[in-house]
Amino acid sequence: MRTDPIVSGAELRDEPATPEVLSSDVVYRGAVWSVREDRVRYGDGELVRQYTDHTGAVAVVALDDEERVLLIQQYRHPIRQRDWELPAGLLDVAGEDPVEAARRELAEEADLVAEDWSELVSTWTTPGGNSEMIRIYLARGVSATEQVFEREAEEADIRRVWVPLTDAVTGVLEGRLRNGILSIGVLAAERRLRA
Repeated sequence: MRTDPIVSGAELRDEPATPEVLSSDVVYRGAVWSVREDRVRYGDGELVRQYTDHTGAVAVVALDDEERVLLIQQYRHPIRQRDWELPAGLLDVAGEDPVEAARRELAEEADLVAEDWSELVSTWTTPGGNSEMIRIYLARGVSATEQVFEREAEEADIRRVWVPLTDAVTGVLEGRLRNGILSIGVLAAERRLRA
């Protein structure tokens, strides 16, 4: 017999929670982000949690007129892979509007601009381990930038390919493309285009 409540999908929504933070200390300060340790009153007790204190990020599902999506491939050291991704980057410019950050990242990583922008979906990347919220934008009407951007480090040898959106979705569902942001982005884009 079922004891959990049944709710409609429209009723499901993440909810803010504001337990008392008893202490919050940076235990490691990194070049891009830091690790924070919080002591929190929760229920009848206390929790101690360490997490990456993240600036937030943006990603771009850039679609051409033939419904092909731009994918980029670059080396990611923590996973020791050159994974396929969407153009993306940090919200690391103070006061920058997220859609402007998305425009900047598309230009810097792919030498592209787009005429039409809309927010596609946003997601917490790993809520048990970091505070990163990433906004994924759909960009249409793409064309080349007037300049080619210099790239260094992992971005120096970025590979760029245009893939039919349906092929990217199939790659995700078959487990060949495992980047979480790419997965969410192409699935959301396909859903929006088919709606």
